Amino acid sequence: MNETVRAEELAKAYGDVRALDGLSLSVPEGTVLAVLGPNGAGKTTAVRILTTLLRPDSGRAMVAGIDVLADPAEARKRIGVSGQYAAVDEYLTGFENLEMVGRLYHLGRTAARDRARQLLAQFDLSDAANRTAKTYSGGMRRRLDLAGALVAEPPVLFLDEPTTGLDPRSRTDLWGVIAELVRGGTTLLLTTQYLEEAERLADNILVIDRGTAIAMGTADELKSKVGGERLDIVATDEGDVGIILAALADLGSEQPSIDGKQICLPVATGPKALMEALRRIDDREIELHDVALRRPTLDDVFLALTGHAAEDDSQQDTPTEEAS
Repeated sequence: MNETVRAEELAKAYGDVRALDGLSLSVPEGTVLAVLGPNGAGKTTAVRILTTLLRPDSGRAMVAGIDVLADPAEARKRIGVSGQYAAVDEYLTGFENLEMVGRLYHLGRTAARDRARQLLAQFDLSDAANRTAKTYSGGMRRRLDLAGALVAEPPVLFLDEPTTGLDPRSRTDLWGVIAELVRGGTTLLLTTQYLEEAERLADNILVIDRGTAIAMGTADELKSKVGGERLDIVATDEGDVGIILAALADLGSEQPSIDGKQICLPVATGPKALMEALRRIDDREIELHDVALRRPTLDDVFLALTGHAAEDDSQQDTPTEEAS
């Protein structure tokens, strides 16, 4: 499969702060790569380089066969970009915003208007087409911004934390829109802090931390890095925790972790382990508050790989990473 986006050993520093430290990535044609990392990891810096908005100190970047450093103007013809914050003119209507983008792409008056109407319908904004954008909700603005990135029908789309600041319903709605674009053949590079978003939308996930790649794979492949499933057991009485641990001593694949009344026990046999654990606990007439079998999440993966949670935003942001 042809690579539509490729970066090799990208580096960018601001004084003593290294925003990127030898980052490499690739996105095959027609697929979605989610670049996952906390604030300050380097996600936005990478997108700015790939979309010709920033030059790296070193490294190479290719988009749709074009060297973005050698020929940025040609590269820009092949990409669409939607940043962390909706880049719409709030004093223009939704229709006027998209028509303006079309005219900037030299589509011509009629073609720009036709494309604006088509995108407003595609993004469920036709009813609000003649309202000024300042009256739009956050989710509507994000959809309008994404529509603007698609006016010229680019084969490659970059979305930098597209659902930042949206409520859960608006986020889910936008996921549906993005998934529809991907089904239409768009190649997409998506940056996100939301682990569920990466798992929901991406074919592959690149985990980065402090400007460098630390893991790459599908969601299932990344989860396998922290082992199998877990039994989460919550005792009703903290005094029963020791008895439960003794009863399940030979059932776990690794040592359990304990937090008050809660026990997290890694297991290799999934549902069989759950059934056996319940049988043993019931034999001892111990009452549980809760019990569940769960697969490791991408939160678990990120913590295992980096030593800190994905939502940890304690790192110092680089000057170009306002919220990434």
